[in-house]
Amino acid sequence: MHDLIIIGGGPAGIAAGIYASRKKLNCFLITKNFLSQAAKTSSIENYPGFKKIGGMALVNRFEKHLNSFEIDINQGEEVEKIIKKGNFFEIKTTQKDRYKAKAVIIATGADPRPLDVPGEKEFTGRGVAYCSTCDAPFFQDKKVAVIGGGNSGFEAALDLTPYAANIYIYEFGDKSAADEIIQEKVSCYKKIEIFLRTRVKEIKGRGKVQSIVYQDRQTKKTYERPVEGVFIQVGSIPATGFVKGLVNFSKRDEIKIDAKSGQTKTPGLFAAGDATDVKYKQVIIAAGEGAKAALSAYEYLQKFKN
Repeated sequence: MHDLIIIGGGPAGIAAGIYASRKKLNCFLITKNFLSQAAKTSSIENYPGFKKIGGMALVNRFEKHLNSFEIDINQGEEVEKIIKKGNFFEIKTTQKDRYKAKAVIIATGADPRPLDVPGEKEFTGRGVAYCSTCDAPFFQDKKVAVIGGGNSGFEAALDLTPYAANIYIYEFGDKSAADEIIQEKVSCYKKIEIFLRTRVKEIKGRGKVQSIVYQDRQTKKTYERPVEGVFIQVGSIPATGFVKGLVNFSKRDEIKIDAKSGQTKTPGLFAAGDATDVKYKQVIIAAGEGAKAALSAYEYLQKFKN
């Protein structure tokens, strides 16, 4: 029986592990891997202490810090279900393992949101991609479309600039939602073009991506543009399906938590980071939320010592 089980190896889960270890809790962390959304970002420029650092480099520092403590880590497993049994929780994994703990922190982050258009599934891995840091080098001298005009879309376009010949950003709204500083960087590249008020309707090709079909939402005219790659950057879906029945969800399937503690509706079950309904999805906020959840879990566990 563990005091605390943390599910997830992103900034929230790692921060929770560090704080729980410092409180001398018998802590166990389960994660598929440490490749969070932060790790897939080529450059992070808003984390205090680092004027600029690669996402993977920052996450590697997080992981090294975590490993400096006495904490058991099971990497390579995914949680399938959480069951509340009296005053403890039972965790079932996809490997059919079962673990018990008095408290649990869910820090599973979020998965890329699909575009849900014809051709997307068919050409995933054949020109359709979701991680620019991972896949940008495969598009050397090619024309590439980036779907989504927020920070992630503009950052993906910047990741592609050393490789792609032309980059087209398609944004559904009337204006880009990306931060001004990122928009300024993108404006420096003539190879990047931005198309506002557009709806991508189909991804076409034979064996691999060859074009996209999109509609101008203002004129209602439909166009087809030859491209060899499509990077989809339209948000994310919280990885929270395994905890249904124990928490309340927002309309976006985010876990609803108490803002002060990270507590869910089930006593002893906490959540932190991008899996929750916290408004801003940022590395520094996820880390802070993980620390808060660990401190709250520690406070909750004190009643078992009385």
